Amino acid sequence: MSRTSLIRTALVAGAAASALLLSGCVAGEGQAAEPAPSTESGSLEGQTLAIDFATYNPLSLVIKDQGWLEDAGLEVTWVQSAGSNKANEALRAGAIEVGSTAGSAALLARSNTSPIQVIDLFSQPEWAALVTVDGTGISSVADLKGKQVAATKGTDPYFFLLQSLEAEGLQASDITVQNLQHADGWAALQNGSVQAWAGLDPIMAGAEEQGASLFFRNVDFNSYGFLNATEDFIQNKPEVAQAVVDAYEHARQWAEENPEETAQILADVAGLDLAVATKVIDERTNLDIDHVPGDAQIAVLEKIGPIFVELGDVASQQQVDEALASIVNDTFAAKADASRFE
Repeated sequence: MSRTSLIRTALVAGAAASALLLSGCVAGEGQAAEPAPSTESGSLEGQTLAIDFATYNPLSLVIKDQGWLEDAGLEVTWVQSAGSNKANEALRAGAIEVGSTAGSAALLARSNTSPIQVIDLFSQPEWAALVTVDGTGISSVADLKGKQVAATKGTDPYFFLLQSLEAEGLQASDITVQNLQHADGWAALQNGSVQAWAGLDPIMAGAEEQGASLFFRNVDFNSYGFLNATEDFIQNKPEVAQAVVDAYEHARQWAEENPEETAQILADVAGLDLAVATKVIDERTNLDIDHVPGDAQIAVLEKIGPIFVELGDVASQQQVDEALASIVNDTFAAKADASRFE
């Protein structure tokens, strides 16, 4: 199959997500072989948890803001992820035990031997699009030929860019990609270093408010948000893993019942105007999904995997196949109990 055919087939759902600002740490702030044991809130007393929060994952912000995990007795260290790539780095380094990425970012990491599994799905957003500003001469994907484009490789916006190019008969070699973290990509577009940016919310929504134009959108090119955990954490702290997933499902219900408060939390963390945060929550974040990872996500990843091999990001298809066979752990999501945090 040709490279363009692979991209046409594979990037239906895009790839890894990402977010806002540099990573920071705030203190205090395969299927499972066997089901995790049942949990009682008292069993969490004194146990530790290192988990990320990210502006591209509103549920993480709600959980952190509401303090449910701490109220359950956990000693929590919150680490901010600037993007899927940063979350994957932190998971591999052991800086966090649970981190949020887009699905293809998780597959890319596991294909390259990172011992992570997806234990829950947090959203199916429209978080990526192609962005430009006045004076660049860009109004369509076709106009990108020969131009400089900012994108964070290994993330949903980057794969959104590749799919967009293919849809117009262009290839990655027809443009020059500046590999920048998302916030830096928007800055590069503002200062004229690039003519377009493969953007990510909520930075992208803020850019719109400052006059940027989303000249190409396609919700089908965006992927699910994966909540990933290290295998060591899953095996040694199953009761904590269950508490995390339970908290996520309670946060989902809370966010759907309290969209204005959710938008305010996002605005406060991301430094956005409330109107911008409201647009992200109301228009571009789909929380009403089946949160249990499984066949639907694997079907998408099976199409994305060959692209990693063709681009040289993974050494062999065998590595991708082995990752696909072991990346999903639905044990905790299947028995999630949101009511434990009511």
